[in-house]
Amino acid sequence: MSGIVSYLLFFATVALSYGVATLGLNLQWGSAGLFNVGVAGFAAVGAYVSAWITAAPADSHWGGFGLPIALGWAGAMAASALAAAVVGAVTLRLRADYLAITTFGAAVSLQLVALNAQALTGGPFGIAFIPRPFAALSESPLAFAAGNFLLVAAVTAVAFWGLERLTRSPWGRVLRALREDEAAAASLGKPANRFRLQAFVIGAALMGLSGAMQAQFFGFIAPDNYLPVFTFQVWVMLVLGGSGNNLGALLGAVMVWALWSASGTVVALLVPADVQSRAAALRVVGIGVVLACVLLVRPRGLLGERATVSRHI
Repeated sequence: MSGIVSYLLFFATVALSYGVATLGLNLQWGSAGLFNVGVAGFAAVGAYVSAWITAAPADSHWGGFGLPIALGWAGAMAASALAAAVVGAVTLRLRADYLAITTFGAAVSLQLVALNAQALTGGPFGIAFIPRPFAALSESPLAFAAGNFLLVAAVTAVAFWGLERLTRSPWGRVLRALREDEAAAASLGKPANRFRLQAFVIGAALMGLSGAMQAQFFGFIAPDNYLPVFTFQVWVMLVLGGSGNNLGALLGAVMVWALWSASGTVVALLVPADVQSRAAALRVVGIGVVLACVLLVRPRGLLGERATVSRHI
């Protein structure tokens, strides 16, 4: 029984770590209308920076300062926010598919740097032995899983609460006004690029935090963790749960991670071992089919944003 509970806690911890990235994307897309297809890149920045700050010294990669995990997560958010400020200052004047192309290119570039800059990132071998929260409880799987779940749940709750306050504030109403009709909002003196850059930076900081939490929880990172499929997962989580709704973003993260985990088990059971690597693509297809079916019934997602008329911005 304790094994089942430990697994469920493990599952919920990973799902909520994705939920933090989905909350960040919801701020960018659901509130500001920014088509960011570089989620994996910002998560990678956060993961590597947190690993550098918290891991012990090693000859295989740079960093290894052995500082507390809290400092690692704060550094991850700051580094991802800085990366987003640099990317956003150059790209946020672009719209729709042009912005998507540039953010995708930035994410691929960051992944290639992680893959090839071996002295900095460990290259394809990644960074191992990253300190894990509650490592002292590792001899008790249930206690270890419970401690990590409570920590990640608390961080997710704080992120959710903060974003709810932001999106319901005048600042959040300006973002939605710019998303719906930029010309009308600009005519009221609202600087579109400044508000969009702020939303882009805050959202990327949450993506960096998500990457850092996963790095500490698993204790290992490698460039293959930040392929475009990571961005695909987070986007599906947001669209399925409901863009524009923070609770929907978290619901989508839990549901899609459940589907992703279950589909991996099905592939492992039904597909011969020698073709499982190729059959793994069926997981992406299956998630896409589920998303299409849900959107046919609920075009706004399961908990999509309600249509509202803002009285003032």
